[in-house]
Amino acid sequence: MSKFASKMGLRRFDPENFKVEQLDIGIPNLPPVFHNYRIVHISDIHYDQWISSDRLKGIVDIINKNEADLIAITGDFISYLVDDRIEGNMISQLKRLEANDAIVAVLGNHDHWSGVQRVRKILKESNIYDISNDIFTLRKDGAVLTIAGIDSAMMKKDRMDVVLKKTPPEGPAILLAHEPDFAVKSAATKRFSLQLSGHSHGGQFIIPGLGTPFRGPLFKKFPHGKYQIGDMIQYTSRGLGTNGYW
Repeated sequence: MSKFASKMGLRRFDPENFKVEQLDIGIPNLPPVFHNYRIVHISDIHYDQWISSDRLKGIVDIINKNEADLIAITGDFISYLVDDRIEGNMISQLKRLEANDAIVAVLGNHDHWSGVQRVRKILKESNIYDISNDIFTLRKDGAVLTIAGIDSAMMKKDRMDVVLKKTPPEGPAILLAHEPDFAVKSAATKRFSLQLSGHSHGGQFIIPGLGTPFRGPLFKKFPHGKYQIGDMIQYTSRGLGTNGYW
């Protein structure tokens, strides 16, 4: 598929192939210092399949033009096994990402399948915080915003019990979770105002009048876009790349 895509020119970067969607989302009890806080959310790079080095470079350029306060990446950096070439190419591009405060990420199912220790090495050397089953605390003028992360539920690596113990009992909190249907569990905790996810690739296909008839594991309920689940908002990115299996 990669050779075919290359011959067809599909691995070359064209900004028209990528859409930046802007959403204003209200977070209850958000301290004024975090008002108009800009989070750039991306997901499902699936590097070395449809996303080449050229495409990844162009994507990073687009992200940097959006002047993010925080960049949040919700997993599936890789499609196949990580080798030295992939590792080096990804680090050279991801380390170019620019955010005022931090770049945080969680792992997806493909990251575990593709060599999770090497994926973690890519993140570390790219100055990206892996917050899978962990939290990242943003502090500004004495105010706190908690960014929590959950490891891949599809791989049964999710530990909400651990995340809740690390998350302060009060104050605004946002959750990153690769699989969008995890929102049923996270909303039930009543601790998070927003969950950001990917995994679905927008349902792979959208058929007019039928929507997204092909729904795989853990994105049957929330395949793309914005949803209200109790007091929590769920947003599912369509992702940057794709894969034949979610």
